[in-house]
Amino acid sequence: PGNTPGSTKEPAIGWMTAFLFVTSFVGLLALVPIRKIMIIDYKLTYPSGTATAVLINGFHTPKGDVMAKKQVHGFVKFFASSFVWAFFQWFFTGGDTCGFVQFPTFGLQAWKNSFYFDFSMTYVGAGMICSHLVNLSLLLGAVVSWGIMWPLIRGLKGEWFPANIKESSMKSLNGYKVFISIALILGDGFYNFVKVLYFTATNIHANMKKKNLNNTFSGNQKQLPLDDLRRNEMFARENIPIWLACTGYIFFSVISIVVIPLMFPQVKWYFVLFAYIFAPSLGFCNAYGAGLTDMNMAYNYGKVALFVLAALAGKSDGVVAGLVGCGLIKSIVSISSD
Repeated sequence: PGNTPGSTKEPAIGWMTAFLFVTSFVGLLALVPIRKIMIIDYKLTYPSGTATAVLINGFHTPKGDVMAKKQVHGFVKFFASSFVWAFFQWFFTGGDTCGFVQFPTFGLQAWKNSFYFDFSMTYVGAGMICSHLVNLSLLLGAVVSWGIMWPLIRGLKGEWFPANIKESSMKSLNGYKVFISIALILGDGFYNFVKVLYFTATNIHANMKKKNLNNTFSGNQKQLPLDDLRRNEMFARENIPIWLACTGYIFFSVISIVVIPLMFPQVKWYFVLFAYIFAPSLGFCNAYGAGLTDMNMAYNYGKVALFVLAALAGKSDGVVAGLVGCGLIKSIVSISSD
């Protein structure tokens, strides 16, 4: 009851497997052309595939094995400490708000606005590995949002959004949280995406004028220490050709444009084309943010795609079209950052 005809689809192994097959491989190819920029130029060494690449590259230097042994020793030591501390906290856990999970460091009034300490070693480690710029930016965002913006917006209940809806609804306070946060992340990430495209185009143009196609790294790479140059050379040597990545992306995109409308008649082919055109830029924004903070915002990008495609599809087809579009964007953006 309450569902319009055609707004549901029964789960089945066949179409679910086919949907995952045509959507899961595209994200792997979306960021291959700018992989060198993300790892070598920006040096986003947050714990992910990037950190693994940095560790592996360390093995190819004269003293890399010694440094690797120190890293493994430090990993084991702090892993044991974190495990013991988490096990100790378990004895004081009695619910979602009990024990060390939500310790009211700044008082009960601040605790009501989510200002508390949970003694999570995960976030302590995140703060240690992130730069001061990232940590201070996160702190400023937390104070401005949870300390000022959300309490003020919550006070406008009944004027800016209905008062009889839960705050977790996208039509209530949570909608402001999601869209304001996504706008900030998308704006910063899109700026870096445009900047990368600009400098890439200018470098290609300069190389074509100089006929110097053997110059792998930019001029500032030549000023790096010898060990860094060796690591960069080793990393750039083992790569997927750009033409192969672009061809694969186009190939899987064409398959998705043909297959997905057949599985979901509510989804028009140009909806899928629209998603695959904008997915690489969104994937870069998400990968850049995840490389800085390890916060994968793919689900929030999927929420934005859900609302956009649902609005384009209309009332009768909006539910299925929005959910499918959300799955497309989320799978591409999430896999790109991972």
